[in-house]
Amino acid sequence: MGLADLFSDLYASLTPTEAYAEAPEEDSDEGKQDEGGEEKSDEGGEKEEGGDDASGEDEDGDAGGDAGGDDKEEEEEEEEEEEEPEDPMPKIEEACSNSKECSPMKHHYEECVERVHQHEQKQGEGKAKGPKEDCVEEFFHLTHCAMQCAAPKLFQQLK
Repeated sequence: MGLADLFSDLYASLTPTEAYAEAPEEDSDEGKQDEGGEEKSDEGGEKEEGGDDASGEDEDGDAGGDAGGDDKEEEEEEEEEEEEPEDPMPKIEEACSNSKECSPMKHHYEECVERVHQHEQKQGEGKAKGPKEDCVEEFFHLTHCAMQCAAPKLFQQLK
């Protein structure tokens, strides 16, 4: 593998790819079979063998014809009834960021935020001098500490 291949692979892995969702197919002509036991397809006159799909169901698993609409409504109702469990990660991270372990990082972050707000107020009055500061580094230190503290607790909870 040459250097050019390395860069082309790196570029290909970092560029975003687009995902396209397919529109649901119409149930109008599906499920109809001709005399040979083969299902007719609307795309370019191609035929698919009926042996794989002998039950008359389409790709989604719904029966062809009028009864397919009722099944979809029932599935939607079931999905609405199912609730996802609450994610414990934010609560654990918040507790860790307020813990004694991460208090120095939180103190530095809060001091930085205070300096930035004071600088913005002075800038609004026209008295501010010097470069503009952001608290990204302090925030990352605090987040890193909170995640390091939360990870073992989270995995212990998930077991």
